[in-house]
Amino acid sequence: MNHLFFENREQAGWMLVERLRAHGVGSDAEKPLVLAIPRGGVEVGAAIARGLGAELDVVLSRKLRAPRQPELALGAVSETGEIHLNHFASAMTDAGDAYVAAERARQMGEIERSKTMFRAIRPQAAIRGRTVIVTDDGLATGATMIAALRTVQAAGAREIVVAVPVGAPDRIDAIRPLCDRIECLIEPTDFWAVGQFFRNFEQVSDERACDLLRDFGLPATKWTRGVA
Repeated sequence: MNHLFFENREQAGWMLVERLRAHGVGSDAEKPLVLAIPRGGVEVGAAIARGLGAELDVVLSRKLRAPRQPELALGAVSETGEIHLNHFASAMTDAGDAYVAAERARQMGEIERSKTMFRAIRPQAAIRGRTVIVTDDGLATGATMIAALRTVQAAGAREIVVAVPVGAPDRIDAIRPLCDRIECLIEPTDFWAVGQFFRNFEQVSDERACDLLRDFGLPATKWTRGVA
């Protein structure tokens, strides 16, 4: 099967801009907030924010790694500490409650480290009452996206739009109840990894993510005047 390959995350973000514009996202007087899941999602999110003239920030969630299989996601934990478990993955491992609790603690430590790093660049953007576009570079298990969406829901977003370049069809279906709209450019049936759809899928460093966020170091009130 011939796939549409994205050149890199930035190009994928600009392609999502066109899709979002075509469907009227960001066309009203109040510009949306783009929340990117670090680190790869920040490159996608920066392009979306530039294209829509939106505000850019991050929403933090971390994969819970399976024992002896760190690439397999048991689930994810949000920055509020809420856990989402992929039951299909959990059933494939011997991860008990004690392991999950210890892995949650490890990943919450990473979230706190990231929070300190990113919030030194800019304060957390206001979410309540706004249209929020949540993005990442793709959806494999969807666990980190689900954890992120629950954070955004709890923060009182008026409308939640998920925008991703590529996603496994069953994972796209799994997140539909958690958002108002999904914009996904390709949903291949033979999906096995996000990276297979990018020509350049180098790991994004903390420094690169920070630089991108710093470029959008706008006052938190720029797009939030009049929002309760």
